[in-house]
Amino acid sequence: MVIKVFVATSSGSIAIRKKQQEVVGFLEANKIDFQELDIAGNEDNRKWMRENVPGERKPQNGIPLPPQIFNEEQYCGDFDSFFSAKEENIIYSFLGLAPPPGSKVKSEEASSLPNGDVAGEAEGAAEGTEKAEESGDSEAHKEDKEDTGDLPESPEKNEEEGEEGEKTEETEGVTEEGAEGEAEEEEAEEEAEGEDS
Repeated sequence: MVIKVFVATSSGSIAIRKKQQEVVGFLEANKIDFQELDIAGNEDNRKWMRENVPGERKPQNGIPLPPQIFNEEQYCGDFDSFFSAKEENIIYSFLGLAPPPGSKVKSEEASSLPNGDVAGEAEGAAEGTEKAEESGDSEAHKEDKEDTGDLPESPEKNEEEGEEGEKTEETEGVTEEGAEGEAEEEEAEEEAEGEDS
C-alpha cells in the first residue's frame, strides 16, 4: 500500500505550498512510505486526482486543490482532514495504515508536534505544569487552613516556605483592597439608580 500525495510543484499560492510541505514533511519524519505526484507538470495526475476525490469532499467550485491524499485508489482526505487527524493522534487510521509494530501510536504520532516543538520539550513543559498545579494545590490547602483559623505549625515551617508566605500576604492585601473598591463601586451604582428613579 502506497500513500499518494498529490501536489502542485509550481503553485503560485504560498498557502498551498506550506500545506504541501507540512504533509510531505510529516510523512518523511514519521518514515511513512509515500509517493509525491505532481499535478502541475502531469495532466494525467491532475485528471486522476480530480476524478477520484469524492463529490461530497469537493469544494463548491468543484476543483479540489492540492494537497490531496490517497492510499492507493482510496481517498483519505485533503489538508484540513489530515491536520485534524494529526491533532487527534489518529493519523495511521486516517491513512488506512496499521501502526508500526511495537510502537505506541500516540507517543510516536506526538513526536512531530504541529508548532515545531520537539516531543521531549513538550513533555518537560507538561511536567512543569503538573508541578505548578501541585504547588497550587498546596497553596490552596494553606489558604484553607488560614480561613479556618489554624495557624502554621511552627516558625521553622514558615522559614522553609519563605517566599510563598510573603506572596500569600501580598495577595491578601490586594484582595482586601479589591473588595473595598468593588464595595465602593456598588454603592455608587445604587446611589445613581436612586437618583434616576
